[in-house]
Amino acid sequence: MITTFEQVLGDLQDEHAALERVLNALPAGAWDVPTHAPGWSVRDQVSHLAFFDEAATLAIHRPLEFMNDVKASHERGSDPELRYLDHGRSLSPHGVLDWWRNASANLVATARTTDPNARLPWYGPPMSGISFLSARLMETWSHGLDIVDVTHVGRPDTDRLRHVAFLGVRARPFSYTNRGLRPNDAPIRVELVAPSGALWVMGEESGTDRVSGTATDFCRVVTQRRNLADTGLRVEGAAAREWMEIAQAFAGPPGAGRKPGEFSPEQALA
Repeated sequence: MITTFEQVLGDLQDEHAALERVLNALPAGAWDVPTHAPGWSVRDQVSHLAFFDEAATLAIHRPLEFMNDVKASHERGSDPELRYLDHGRSLSPHGVLDWWRNASANLVATARTTDPNARLPWYGPPMSGISFLSARLMETWSHGLDIVDVTHVGRPDTDRLRHVAFLGVRARPFSYTNRGLRPNDAPIRVELVAPSGALWVMGEESGTDRVSGTATDFCRVVTQRRNLADTGLRVEGAAAREWMEIAQAFAGPPGAGRKPGEFSPEQALA
């Protein structure tokens, strides 16, 4: 019987394949098209994924070396973003694609050898293997969405979004502490319609505050790829509204997100 860890790993590999189909369809000129992330082009989005897939492989295979690298980077005050963006911008589109292909494939291959119960280091607190791989899937999907949004190459959502939605719900307290705020522990029920049509119920099922709508809209909000106003999510209750206005499922400093009206209703539903 397939384990949860193996299922998440398989879904991560499938998400890689979905993004690769998009990237294979891009003409050379599309790699320098600006995305909705200020200052970032399509190639920058792919470079980001390549760099952090390499970092994730190191964290699994040589965790002490990874932690020493992170510590040294912090002590130097260096920004890894400058390094990987410069590197990606020095490559041809095919070179960036090969960099990411190799990095993502090595991540999957290395993850197959790890203990599913191990706690893996990362830039924030250590994570379980399942959460670690789910986070890589979330990154692949969300940065892939940045690319799809401006190149208009089709990449239909699938029920792999359940991993992104789960992280979004679980990261609710982090959305507050990451901004220096005290978490609101009022119970919130989350009801999402999956791409398959299935109903996913998450959060506190008894909560009177509620967030409901499509899993696509919810995942776009918690990864800050859509402003809440540009989605069809129904948000009931003050605690639910407060959370959705600051929701952040990914590690790192509070993101700027997207501005209201940045996407048309048609794009919001796409």
